[in-house]
Amino acid sequence: MSDPSPAAIARRLMRATDRATLATARDGWPYASLVLVAVDHDASPLLLLSDLAEHTRNLKRTPRVSLLFDGTAGREDPLTGPRVTVLGEVAPVDDARLLARFTRRHPSAEAYAAFADFHLYRLGVARAHLVAGFGKIDWVEAQALLVAPAPALQEREADIVQHMNKDHAETLDRYAQRLLGLAGEGWRMTGVDPEGGDLRRGGSIARLDFRAAVGDAEGARAELVRLARLARGTG
Repeated sequence: MSDPSPAAIARRLMRATDRATLATARDGWPYASLVLVAVDHDASPLLLLSDLAEHTRNLKRTPRVSLLFDGTAGREDPLTGPRVTVLGEVAPVDDARLLARFTRRHPSAEAYAAFADFHLYRLGVARAHLVAGFGKIDWVEAQALLVAPAPALQEREADIVQHMNKDHAETLDRYAQRLLGLAGEGWRMTGVDPEGGDLRRGGSIARLDFRAAVGDAEGARAELVRLARLARGTG
């Protein structure tokens, strides 16, 4: 199997991370802040921000921002780990599907998502800068970073997630424990996209990768069944 491309490495890191550092412009100065983040099926970042926050006031004046996704946690030398900075312009988006995707990713956000001062924003990606370790540095253009939307899967995502959490809780735990090497029971699925699924247990998250990209619910089901067999040792 060939090594993943810089775009694939960057995209997986974005999908596997639930927080990022948002850099906005304030009076000519860069202003960095911690934000919760989700990504859409095509890997475009999503942010749920309050109008009262400094970063929101900044981006309303200057919508050009960058988001740093940090994948270096747990390494003895953080500089050997991957991180990607995504550049682009943010814009508010009124989309119930995207808001539901964000709040499934971040259940705590359900408590304030309906507040009048909170709005969902989508980052229109221009390009990204990936550092995958010493000497592994690449610029990745938007057309390489983003994947084609899969409307048929988007329409069924909520149904798939509900079904997995209601009827296949043990399978989700097997995914986490046997495929990803994670401890504990009570893992839940929060999302599924063309490249895999997202799991959460309390404050811990995990990424379940598909072998190949899928475009609809039937393709996602086939991959989830394959992974279930693999987790049981029968695949």
